[in-house]
Amino acid sequence: MDNDVSAGSNTTTLGQLALGLTLLAFGLGHTRMIDGLTEADAGPLAAHVGGVALFVAGLLAFRDRDGFTGTAYAGLGALWFTWSVGDLGSADATGLFLLLFALVALSLTVGASGAATLTRATYGLLCAAMLLLAVASFGDSGGLAKAGGWVAAVGGLVAWYAATAALAHWPTTFPRRAAGRGVTATG
Repeated sequence: MDNDVSAGSNTTTLGQLALGLTLLAFGLGHTRMIDGLTEADAGPLAAHVGGVALFVAGLLAFRDRDGFTGTAYAGLGALWFTWSVGDLGSADATGLFLLLFALVALSLTVGASGAATLTRATYGLLCAAMLLLAVASFGDSGGLAKAGGWVAAVGGLVAWYAATAALAHWPTTFPRRAAGRGVTATG
């Protein structure tokens, strides 16, 4: 690979697409909305797309001297791969893993303060989903697990849209009105 060729936005797009698809499958599995689909069914996708593809995207971002994206994708890739390889043990061990995953997502959310809105939203939703799923695991709450699944699925859709928008040149921000050009009151 030629080191003079920048991976730049292509790396970010690949990572957003991998995170989006993995998070969407993981979330939908937790919602139990699709008959017979559980969170465990997302394991192979989490291993290969969420784990391997995100980790590789992270390494490419590091090579491109993008420390934040490299940290985000390599770290999330390692976490997704760890989740996918099998049983984490007890419900409390699973809850602890999800809580630690939520802390990583919180760090990414705070660290993404200068990033695009969709990136911040994805990490924020990931954090909220993992927190809800951790509490659900600690408390054996199916309702919280479904809520966490929905939040994860929405986060996956946001990441997927961000990647698709980058590829298709779709808008990623809402137009803003100029200051002072709103409805005025006349009296």
